[in-house]
Amino acid sequence: MIVDDEPLARRNIAILLQSDPEIAGVSECGSGQAAVDAVRRAPPDLMFIDVQMPEVDGFDVLELLGGQAPRAVVFVTAYDEYALRAFEAGALDYLLKPYDDARFRRTLDRAKLRISEAGPPPRPSVERLVVKSRGRAIFVDVRDLDWIEAASYYACLHVGADTHILRRTLAELEQDLDPDRFIRIHRSAIVRLDRVEGLQLTRSGDHEAVLADGTRLRVSRRYRKLLQDRLISVSQDRAAPFA
Repeated sequence: MIVDDEPLARRNIAILLQSDPEIAGVSECGSGQAAVDAVRRAPPDLMFIDVQMPEVDGFDVLELLGGQAPRAVVFVTAYDEYALRAFEAGALDYLLKPYDDARFRRTLDRAKLRISEAGPPPRPSVERLVVKSRGRAIFVDVRDLDWIEAASYYACLHVGADTHILRRTLAELEQDLDPDRFIRIHRSAIVRLDRVEGLQLTRSGDHEAVLADGTRLRVSRRYRKLLQDRLISVSQDRAAPFA
């Protein structure tokens, strides 16, 4: 995958990749957000990505993808000041423009070696989610989330008095969020565990999770026992004396 907001830059890399018989299925993205969406749909093994792009830059892309990031990531840029940060982010290489064909081939050979040797990539939980509001990208820290509500192919992120719409399914978000901090309580709801104050039985016989802000969310029978066990575990952890 090639990610760059400049068509000519994408084209130059595409030509070099397509000349290698071992490379198949070269795709292009003109923005960071498009790259995040594309990787989540069909994860590539290798990504060449620019650093500076509008709204969602190359580093944002890797952070948003978390464990879904390709096994080999190469930053391609005209600026040398981001090299250290790129390697700290796990980049395989840092191609400084302009580069010659030989330099590109060496990088590509290293990428193919890493891909062939790598086992299944880890899937660390994401720390930020990106949503669009009035044409702008807004980052939402998962620590600020209270609960998430499913709405067809979208998700409503409830953050205090604010609600953000994200074009992702609840199942996708469940895979990305830290299971120690978030738990599904219904087919259409995920809640941050430390926001749950208690579990109450309603007159109709259903159960509701009561959040710290007073919000009440229905808990389905399928997830009730799991939530009860998790709440007991959290309560015991809080009550345990320091060693």
